[in-house]
Amino acid sequence: MGATFILIIIASYFGLLMLISYIVSKNTSDESFYTGDRKSPWQVVAFGMIGAVLSGVTFVSIPGMVGNNYFYYLQFVLGNVVGYVFITYVLLPIYFDLKLVSIYTYLKSRFGVNTYKTGSLFFLISQSFGAALRLLLAAKILQYAVFDAFNVPFSVTVILILVLIWFYTNKSGIKTIVWTDTLQTFFLILAAIVSIYVIKNSLELSFSETITSVVNHDYFKVFDWDIQSGSNFFKQFISGILIAIAMVGLDQNMMQKTLTCKNKKEAQRNILSFSLILAVTQFLFLGLGVMLYLYAEKFGIDLILENGKFVNTDNLFPMLSLNHFGTLASVSFILGITAASFSSADSALTALTTSFTHDFLDIQHKNPKQKKRLKNYVLFGFSVVVFTIIMAFSQSKGDVISTIFKVAGYTYGPLLGLYMFGIFTKIEINDKAVPFICILMPLLTYALNYYFILWLNFDFGFMNIFVNGFLTVICLIILKKKA
Repeated sequence: MGATFILIIIASYFGLLMLISYIVSKNTSDESFYTGDRKSPWQVVAFGMIGAVLSGVTFVSIPGMVGNNYFYYLQFVLGNVVGYVFITYVLLPIYFDLKLVSIYTYLKSRFGVNTYKTGSLFFLISQSFGAALRLLLAAKILQYAVFDAFNVPFSVTVILILVLIWFYTNKSGIKTIVWTDTLQTFFLILAAIVSIYVIKNSLELSFSETITSVVNHDYFKVFDWDIQSGSNFFKQFISGILIAIAMVGLDQNMMQKTLTCKNKKEAQRNILSFSLILAVTQFLFLGLGVMLYLYAEKFGIDLILENGKFVNTDNLFPMLSLNHFGTLASVSFILGITAASFSSADSALTALTTSFTHDFLDIQHKNPKQKKRLKNYVLFGFSVVVFTIIMAFSQSKGDVISTIFKVAGYTYGPLLGLYMFGIFTKIEINDKAVPFICILMPLLTYALNYYFILWLNFDFGFMNIFVNGFLTVICLIILKKKA
């Protein structure tokens, strides 16, 4: 399939996004960019959030990582479901009762201004890195599939994606994204289903034989009971709970969409529906991963190994889709990864803009002209930040999803500690000490993990978020305000 044809597909997809943006942007108010006017149907929000969580990382990294990590990721997914139940019945009522636009305003009412600014700042750092790493993977694939043929530098490809996102989100922000994410989710899931169908036919398997082949494969290992392993069940399950709470429940990006629902009950239905469909979809991608390796084995496709591990597993799905699966699978893959490119960055940039303008610029008290100018400046500024991070990590290798969750453990850990301490205790803290605690605890967590591996051969894995949050809570108790 030629690069020109792929470029036409991408242009057509972008045109569809612009049409949706034009329709949704009618009759918008100053607050539409941030709140969606609180009129979004919960079913649309739930389905769209799946695409935002999946992004290009799940789309490409999860199928590829099966070769080295088997189905162990499913342990993490099961923990996620429990975390989403906590979000539904503990966090959402707080956010709706306080009528929040930026969810970090809760920290101001509970602890004070310093804690509030610190919590928001840690989100800005976390989301900037998360959005950049997700977009990096999708941009690399588009570069390989399309723009290399036109000798376009990778940096220009990234800039082009960010400019296109600005075009359809600038006017009504989250109000547009709620609907465009729904379209993007559809294409992500469609690409996986089409790929499975094509592989099934290539391997000459029936539907039942396909399921049997996956379940009986050596890679179908769900539980790891080795306590020293980073993929140990308890580490994965507990970290799955905590990371779901942190990266969805304490994340302005994900909660901003949920808060556009009409009321608390609809928002709760949104999260519960989203969590179940997401778990099934992630299982689907793991199954796709096994089938990719089955295909490579049968047709003698050489995959690079180093020290018994597959190298650059993120390249497996793109390579097979674009070079071996035929036109139908190639088109669906391009649509899927294009959807991932936009969905991984559009809502993130909107959330970053919302958090910074509300938490640091007090935009809610500005006049309409000032609001528009500040919003545009901040949106442009975070686009530059995301571009810079992407270029800094552009030569990285390995599966991106592991990198994202490791970074999240350090950046979301203090946020997790602050919210758990605030919700489950009535203790007053020394507000001025919080910024120092939140900076020191991730550093201490990193040092502990390093020495545990060095001395005890024990890897925290994704559990670093638990250690980080726990240390934050301990320090808050030690430095509590004296009566």
